[in-house]
Amino acid sequence: MNVTVDSPDVGRFRDRRDAGYQLAWALKDWKGRRPLVLGIPRGGMILADVVARELDGELDVVLVEKLRAAAPSHLAIGSVAENGLVFRNDGWEGRTTGASLKAEIEAALARLRQRRLLYETEAGPVSPAGRAVIVVDDGVATGASLLGALQAMQLAGVRRLIAAVATAARDSIEALRREADEVVSIAATDSFYAVSPFFMDFAEVTDEEVVRLLRNAPRSSPRGQAV
Repeated sequence: MNVTVDSPDVGRFRDRRDAGYQLAWALKDWKGRRPLVLGIPRGGMILADVVARELDGELDVVLVEKLRAAAPSHLAIGSVAENGLVFRNDGWEGRTTGASLKAEIEAALARLRQRRLLYETEAGPVSPAGRAVIVVDDGVATGASLLGALQAMQLAGVRRLIAAVATAARDSIEALRREADEVVSIAATDSFYAVSPFFMDFAEVTDEEVVRLLRNAPRSSPRGQAV
């Protein structure tokens, strides 16, 4: 496994598209090899769109939902993918009960089904099986969403799995290493507390924007063929 960390502790981006171009440069060895680039909505989709276009790859979405502890903390305790795979953060047992977790999982899966219907395009999802897959997000704090997405891709039978993030907590990078063949982060820091300070413009990304990106997504022909 390989980790690339460029300019640690100083990452600053104009906006998500700027971060996407920087990630694409860090991933330039994949240009022309038709990777499947999967964005985690909503913010990760902006970066993923840039990466897919710059690398001549395909763009699609990977859907995961954070699982949170009951009130009052609402801390992230893991995530669930739309295939039902549940990822749990270390120490989750002390933050919620089994019954509360089951209810949270059911609610998260319902939200995922709604989001899949919202994001569905005429072309349908791209199969990741046998592909080189790059999973992209704008930033990683606990890593619950990205780690859940990576594990879901492992079950899908990908050929090679790359995690690509603009910025991350350094300990989360180490966790990603255990799930991905390669990890790329532009800025990693030990004093990480939020994603937004790394961006001058961190405007909210809407579902409508995600739908537009997917409808105009670069796709291979024939679809799903890996190089």
